[in-house]
Amino acid sequence: MTPGDFDYLRKMLRERSGLVLAAEKQYLAESRLLPVARRYGMTDLTALISNIRMQPTSQLAIDTVAAMTTNETFFFRDKAPFENFRDHIMPALVAARGREKRIRIWCAAASTGQEPYSLAMTLNEMGPALAGFRVEIIATDLSGDVIDRAKAGLYSQFEVQRGLPIQQLLKYFTQEGESWRIAPAIRAMIQFRTLNLLNDFSPLGTLDVVFCRNVLIYFDQETKIGVFNRIARQIPDDGYLVLGAAETVVGLTDAFKPMTERRGLYTPNPAQRRAAPMTQFANAKV
Repeated sequence: MTPGDFDYLRKMLRERSGLVLAAEKQYLAESRLLPVARRYGMTDLTALISNIRMQPTSQLAIDTVAAMTTNETFFFRDKAPFENFRDHIMPALVAARGREKRIRIWCAAASTGQEPYSLAMTLNEMGPALAGFRVEIIATDLSGDVIDRAKAGLYSQFEVQRGLPIQQLLKYFTQEGESWRIAPAIRAMIQFRTLNLLNDFSPLGTLDVVFCRNVLIYFDQETKIGVFNRIARQIPDDGYLVLGAAETVVGLTDAFKPMTERRGLYTPNPAQRRAAPMTQFANAKV
């Protein structure tokens, strides 16, 4: 890949996905994109970039962006967010939503589905506490390929061994050869969709809980601020934002305030979020 091709790739990735690819990461781009080039019958990345330059909205361009996004995930990742969800978030929302009996959860950057399925299993374990409630889980990702994998709910032995307690494996999965498939009842609890965080996500409607973990760490500061401020407009005053353990809103936006006793958990700051500027989102096509 020539320096000019790499610069073009970096600019395209930032504009279309928010991903900031460091100048020293050319080796990473080459390792991830060579399989894409070969799948399209191209011998090298010069041909791939040349094709994208000529057809910037092609399926090749979409697949290139998807190949560069990180899809690292596993069941019940980091544990604490799911404990907070079970022990604090859901009890508080059940008490607050006694009239409408509806709770809506969004998993942004859901990758191959382990996070939303972990939430669905957690909800199922709550049983009688949610009697009469309609709880919706919306799971989105930029990549259509990983969303298709998430919808299938089929995982390798390695994937189910990462974070999934044996009790949940035996209760909620059926073995198919060397793989494991999630139970249809758990699968039915989740709506999977493709969605780019740089695009407008207001059509998702009001969201009581937003899990947006370990994705914004790849974005630059301006993009992070825009995403946070737009999430704030989707969440009611008593809603929750859940970030990764290494992430924070501090220094980026006053639209949320941290729950200091619960790492990674944030609540809206009503006065500040209404005053937050309306950041324009990109009109990305992927």
